[in-house]
Amino acid sequence: MGIGAENQDFNFLTQAIQEALAGVRRKEGGPFGAVIVKDGLIIAAGNNQVLLTMDPTAHAEVVAIRRACQVLGNYQLHDCIIYSSCEPCPMCLGAIYWSRPKKIIYSATRLDAAGAGFDDSYIYDQFALENQDRKIETLCLPVPERMDPFNWWEKWGDKSFY
Repeated sequence: MGIGAENQDFNFLTQAIQEALAGVRRKEGGPFGAVIVKDGLIIAAGNNQVLLTMDPTAHAEVVAIRRACQVLGNYQLHDCIIYSSCEPCPMCLGAIYWSRPKKIIYSATRLDAAGAGFDDSYIYDQFALENQDRKIETLCLPVPERMDPFNWWEKWGDKSFY
């Protein structure tokens, strides 16, 4: 990576941090921001809007992904880079992988976030447990119709896999 690319990454991370600051100042949610870049241009930005929307999934990366997908008219972010003010939480990391960008670049770490009261270690720890050992009761109840949606999907002729 050349110096130009490093400077560009620094500039886009600074933009993501500015998104985080703007959202906090507006009291929309936690101190997180993200921008999505394609071909050297920001195509979408987002800040945490959990408090504004009363939606626990309205994290900065998810907000930015939703906006970028609308801009691109596609549910995947091929050839895009996601810049986040902080290391993505488990939910955001899942959303990022589903959107399939080519790269994620972040600034603050999850330990930095934990120091500010946003500790995701509980979630990471829960993922590693078997269903019966999780704090939130998790049951699998295999009802007879459980395969119907998959069977209909199989019959659908013009599928888009993601």
